[in-house]
Amino acid sequence: MVGEVPGVLWSPVSGSDHAPLVLMSHGGGLHKKTPALMARAHDAVTTHGFTVAAIDAPGHGDRPRTVEDEQARADLRQAMAAGETERVESITVRYGTALAERAVPEWQATLDALQQLPEIGTEAPIGYGGGITLGTGIEIPLTAIEPRITAAIFGGGFVVREALLEAARRITVPVQFLLPWDDEHVDRQSALALFDAFASKEKTLHANPGDHRTIRWFGVDDEFLVRHLGRAGDSCRLTHTKARWQAAASA
Repeated sequence: MVGEVPGVLWSPVSGSDHAPLVLMSHGGGLHKKTPALMARAHDAVTTHGFTVAAIDAPGHGDRPRTVEDEQARADLRQAMAAGETERVESITVRYGTALAERAVPEWQATLDALQQLPEIGTEAPIGYGGGITLGTGIEIPLTAIEPRITAAIFGGGFVVREALLEAARRITVPVQFLLPWDDEHVDRQSALALFDAFASKEKTLHANPGDHRTIRWFGVDDEFLVRHLGRAGDSCRLTHTKARWQAAASA
């Protein structure tokens, strides 16, 4: 836990210090130990020897909800039940902006704390390893202002707000963008506009059929982070059977 923000750190059972550190985020209404997030973290640790960190977003997981959190959730449920698309978008933009404003400083404080750990230090390269919807809505503003993040995997599946476009225009690190092609809540063109806004000289877009709840990714560049962050030493390239999860920081 960093301050009042609960998190979890997964690392290989053994290996060289200063292995690449990958940040991961959960989707809206979820938490830091969802099955999908843990599966991605497990693969990153056991396949590449990465260290992976995740925290609960404000008002999510083990964190208390404010009055504003509860009201936004209630308003969103009501608007979705009534089929009020424009109101859903308005609430999502307003609440997403507020969450990002709260979460970005928390992620920066988490990075400060992680870099104080001897096995990570300031030498470990850092990347963002994916998480669509809320996770990307937070991590794009973070990556735009955080020079320690040197590569990022983002994803569509959320309403694109102007602040996100502005943040994307400031991102120059390599980007991989995953797009659920048939998301029923998000205009596809707005997601394409977000991808176009990234100022990165190296950026790729991977689109698969399905919405953000049923999407199955095929043809994704699984070596993206390895190419840009490097690979942990051969001594810590583990098999699944040798992997051990270490919770260096947990709720």
